[in-house]
Amino acid sequence: MYNVVKNLHSYWAYIVLIVLVIAVLNSIFKRLTKKEYQAIDFRISLFALIVSHIQLLIGIVLYFVSPRFSLFSNSGMGEIMKNAVDRLYLIEHPIINILAVVLITMGYSKHKKKLTSTPKFSTIAVFYTIALILFLSRIPWSAWMS
Repeated sequence: MYNVVKNLHSYWAYIVLIVLVIAVLNSIFKRLTKKEYQAIDFRISLFALIVSHIQLLIGIVLYFVSPRFSLFSNSGMGEIMKNAVDRLYLIEHPIINILAVVLITMGYSKHKKKLTSTPKFSTIAVFYTIALILFLSRIPWSAWMS
């Protein structure tokens, strides 16, 4: 089960990154060109929200079925924090990516309350860009690209 969930989490990450990049570029481009907010813009930001939440759920399942999870009881937090790879997978990656999903959720919620196009695009651009940077900062690139 672990390998299936790990592969799903890895491949779904591509979808998340692609959709999030599209949402960020769409909001920045339309903000700078002063376009009107339309239904397609709403759908793009909503789709980014949905795929990131699905990734979070897959990640939570992966976290608890991972063989690394037993390190908490076997080694303890001190040993996990000393090992860079274990710290990345058990502490940094989950916390930073949960924070990124929270930012996407906040940006989506806040943009819906704005009444005009410019603030809507600005809100999506800021929150989704920060979330994208956070995602990119904690991807285990060496394992992901192999």
